[in-house]
Amino acid sequence: MNQSNNVGILEQFVNTVMGVKTGNQQQSLNTSVATTQELDIKAVLVYKLGTILQIGVMIVVLLGMEKLVMLIDNNSTFPSWFSTLLTALFFALLSIRSRIFSLLDNTRSRTTYDQVIRPRWSPPPLVFPIVWMFIALLRVISSVLVWQQMNHQFLVLPLILFVIHLALGDTWNTIFTVERRLGAAVPVVILGPWLSAIVVTAIYWQTVPLAGMILSFSCVWLTIAAVLVLRIWQLNGSEPLYPLKLAVVEK
Repeated sequence: MNQSNNVGILEQFVNTVMGVKTGNQQQSLNTSVATTQELDIKAVLVYKLGTILQIGVMIVVLLGMEKLVMLIDNNSTFPSWFSTLLTALFFALLSIRSRIFSLLDNTRSRTTYDQVIRPRWSPPPLVFPIVWMFIALLRVISSVLVWQQMNHQFLVLPLILFVIHLALGDTWNTIFTVERRLGAAVPVVILGPWLSAIVVTAIYWQTVPLAGMILSFSCVWLTIAAVLVLRIWQLNGSEPLYPLKLAVVEK
């Protein structure tokens, strides 16, 4: 009984930190279905615009942080470590809740994962937020190392690519988790989160080898996640690899 309680407490803590909703929070999954094989052009435009706007907002936030940290570094009132602490907290916010900068619905939920047919080797739902918490920590450490190497600048190529990677991951979450477009999720997870993670890790490694080594674990996990998304798509009907038009079905 104690072990079960401990698991429940751990699950509640992890889900709270990562913002994962375990209940049936997404009515759209139950009321919207694909009735044709027609490409949803509007959805494609919304995804692109939402991603671009999120990237733009986060770049502006990077600029704001750069100005703020510059003021702190030039003010002798603050201890020398204060700007590093503030930067670490900032990267923690980005790593865990980057979706607050997105106009798309990026609700984190287990609903889709619980309802679809999954391969036997698929991890239990609780594994995902735990792993993402660990990856968030690695992102914070590696990004702070890069920031230090770049003389406390935020508007630099490695960190800009980092926020692009986060935005692509949020858009994929909208496609797969929120809208349950299993076909469209396959190319997006490969060309979005997975490929951008490789690029970010490579440029982090070039900037600070230790930062690249730390971040490389995320590439391993995203490779596993991409394969899992592919298998889920195959096991659940192999719909076309593009967003289908959805029709609302009254329950």
